Amino acid sequence: MNLQRRKTTQALAAALLLSPFAARAQAYPSKPIRMIVPFSAGGTTDVMGRIIAQHLSPLLGQQIVIDNRPGANGNIGTDMAAKSPPDGYTMVMSFDGTMAINPHTYKKLPFDPQRDLAPIINIGQAALVLVVHPSVQANTIQEFTALAKAAPSPLFFSSAGNGSTGHLAGELYAARAGTRMSHVSYKGGAPALQDLLAGQIQMLVTALPTVEALIANGKVRALAVTSAKRLSSLKNVPTLGEIYPGYEVASWYGLLAPAGTPAPIMQTLNTEINKVLARKDVQDRFETLGVELLGGSPQQFAATIKADTAKWAKVVKDANIQLD
Repeated sequence: MNLQRRKTTQALAAALLLSPFAARAQAYPSKPIRMIVPFSAGGTTDVMGRIIAQHLSPLLGQQIVIDNRPGANGNIGTDMAAKSPPDGYTMVMSFDGTMAINPHTYKKLPFDPQRDLAPIINIGQAALVLVVHPSVQANTIQEFTALAKAAPSPLFFSSAGNGSTGHLAGELYAARAGTRMSHVSYKGGAPALQDLLAGQIQMLVTALPTVEALIANGKVRALAVTSAKRLSSLKNVPTLGEIYPGYEVASWYGLLAPAGTPAPIMQTLNTEINKVLARKDVQDRFETLGVELLGGSPQQFAATIKADTAKWAKVVKDANIQLD
């Protein structure tokens, strides 16, 4: 009797393991997911990551935990993601500066962007905005250019870091305007903004989410945007292309996972994030930030990374930017 009871118990246990209930219990995701943001809290990448996490969490049924790991123009946090287990529980919110520019500006990276990370989805691309402290005696980009040319020493401008898209956009502006400026590097847009507000630097080149509210309340003044056309939220602010024909710079932001993350998990993440990007409230929010949502497949994002890595090679070389 005991033997028969034991066999019955074993059969019931096996049936439970194979049941839909047990399968669902093991389904992905079964625990919180970490989203590494390799920049300071409050910066553009952080703002965008938090918007995605807020709406993605209910779709996946798990909390998305934001983990800010700033430093080295995104290299520190991105390297942490690249070396994390490829189990679907780590993502990194990165941008073109880290993925496509850093391979040219750093002599040696601790990770290979295209080998060690797998693209999930390209969230969107954002125009950059050139803002100055209200004390700067310039109401237009032309007046700022004249001020910079007349200054006895180069004026200071800042970005999220050496070799960042903001850095290159600022260098390209200075070259096209025919003036000298000195770049000051920070570990993200938020700390750079703090020194601008303190009057320590004259100009910040950053994506709109970092300074959107400050422009609205007059704490900083927007002089120009780097997009091909004016932003709907800054209709009175000209593009640099209006003054310097052909000038256009946009920065993309996207999510990646450690290479080797299972394809079904990658597809689940891509599908659910595309659903987030399709929401009208999310689209409206990103539009106010000056972000054009993109979405699409992992393969499309991989192609963008590859193409931009090739594109920025010449710009970095011409600007003679080399980092340790």
